[in-house]
Amino acid sequence: MSHEGINVALLGLGTVGSGVYKVMQRQKAEMPQKINTHLNIRRILVRNIAKYQDKIEDPSILTTEYETILEDAQIDLVIELIGGIEPAYTYIRSALEAGKSVVTANKDLIADRGGELFQIAEENHVELRFEASVAGGIPIISPLKNSLAANEIRKIMGIVNGTTNYILSKMTEEGMDYEDALAEATQLGYAEADPTADVEGYDAGRKIAILATIAFHSRVIFRDVYTEGITKITAKDISYARNLGRVIKLIAMAENTSEGIEVKVHPLLIPQNHPLASVSGSYNAVYVDGDAVEDVMFYGRGAGEMPTASAVMGDVFSIARRIVENSVGSTRDNVYRSIPVKRIENTRSSYYIRMEVEDKPGVLATIASIFGNNSVSIEQVIQKNKIDNNAELVIITSSVKERHIKDALLILESSSVVRKIATLIRVY
Repeated sequence: MSHEGINVALLGLGTVGSGVYKVMQRQKAEMPQKINTHLNIRRILVRNIAKYQDKIEDPSILTTEYETILEDAQIDLVIELIGGIEPAYTYIRSALEAGKSVVTANKDLIADRGGELFQIAEENHVELRFEASVAGGIPIISPLKNSLAANEIRKIMGIVNGTTNYILSKMTEEGMDYEDALAEATQLGYAEADPTADVEGYDAGRKIAILATIAFHSRVIFRDVYTEGITKITAKDISYARNLGRVIKLIAMAENTSEGIEVKVHPLLIPQNHPLASVSGSYNAVYVDGDAVEDVMFYGRGAGEMPTASAVMGDVFSIARRIVENSVGSTRDNVYRSIPVKRIENTRSSYYIRMEVEDKPGVLATIASIFGNNSVSIEQVIQKNKIDNNAELVIITSSVKERHIKDALLILESSSVVRKIATLIRVY
């Protein structure tokens, strides 16, 4: 730290980077009281200097060369907001090795290579913070690491992707079909031009891997997470869920069981009175169950320029205080367990199954027999609609292992009485 304050480099001046710049400018007068020093933005890495010259007070700090940041010994802290794996990984790793602390919002990197980066940070006695990588402006990483540290966390479940929650909210509240809701989400900027990472559950999968690692003190990476998206959810399923007193949400869930960690992302029918059921639009919420605190929920904006900038700057201020106190590098990854991750086929759930079947006597008995032979118990059957000459059945099962339900469905799909298995959704 120089005698004139803490020098910062900002990598990226896009949506979140611009928000961070604005927050820094707003907070200038408050910084000495909040962190006992002030922050100087010494360099901003961009691809095109001309594009950003009119957007900041001092265009001379813009650079297209990362080496000017890496080689500047006066830069204490690097804020990475370019996203993706490369060149972000190389930038973060080299900054840590050069003795510079890093704040990032990069969920892809933390979910896949976080363990490696944390080790590098520890070896070089610097900080790596990542609050903004999960749930935007909602504080959840720090509470899990600090405020809830005395708890044995049993389960985390949440809505951590605003795009899919917006789509499902529109389908539920306004009767939109999936394609129309996705189109509106894209038009409003909630969905990317290629929404695959959101609608297939990959974005939420990375976030729940990060949360599970912190909560259970055991490394969980993205490929450990079972992911299933919302592309097969129809207005008809939304209507059936409502009649069952439930709503459909894309839920990211991690649970520490006696058989290992369950970690998954998938659509879920949850009761209308569950706290997560009322989380609407682009909002996020994370529900945490601990042995001492019991149930707590964190709710707020899950993305966006200023909410995410808020989380980034919270980490920046925290590191700034440590620099002032000369205690940088004392934060640890705190992964000290090695708990296996359960395979999805060994997890249990109740299921909602919508199918088209022959409309004739004895069909339900045949279906019940197939389920029974595969250790699946039927809890409820709804028959409301006819489709051409077929009947539409909705079956709710009791709790059953995933592999048993999949075995039963394979047999049902080849049965002469079943025309189509339209939807399979887990029930909470």
